[in-house]
Amino acid sequence: MLIRSMDNNDYERVYQLWMSCTGMGLNDLDDSREGIEQFLKRNPDTCFVAEQNGKIIGSIICGNDGRRGYIYHTAVASDYRKKGVGTVLVETTLQALKNLGINKAALVVFSKNAEGNAFWEKLGFTVRKDLVYRNKSINEMIRIDT
Repeated sequence: MLIRSMDNNDYERVYQLWMSCTGMGLNDLDDSREGIEQFLKRNPDTCFVAEQNGKIIGSIICGNDGRRGYIYHTAVASDYRKKGVGTVLVETTLQALKNLGINKAALVVFSKNAEGNAFWEKLGFTVRKDLVYRNKSINEMIRIDT
């Protein structure tokens, strides 16, 4: 397995991977080709894909605000789950954040995504019960797939 930085040429294959993952929330703006290209431009050191025999089998995108890292869209193809692919992607991203001087990472998982929540818990990501997550759409052209 090869872990490498994600680039714009990976978009179609990564998007297909995301679409194959139950519980993944995507929207038409942020997750469009243009949206991901913009994200990768801002975060070239913290987004990765896992490849095996030229096939993308996993991906993770992560950005930061200079203080905290934010992990999005961690996905592993169903045939490769429970084989350490996701763990290696997360560890690679956390090391990249550490190299940038970022000391904490956060993420959001849909509450009904049992498999995803179990994965993050296994990796030591805790649930914050002292917070209320709030969201406001600025552009209403957003579609959420769950």
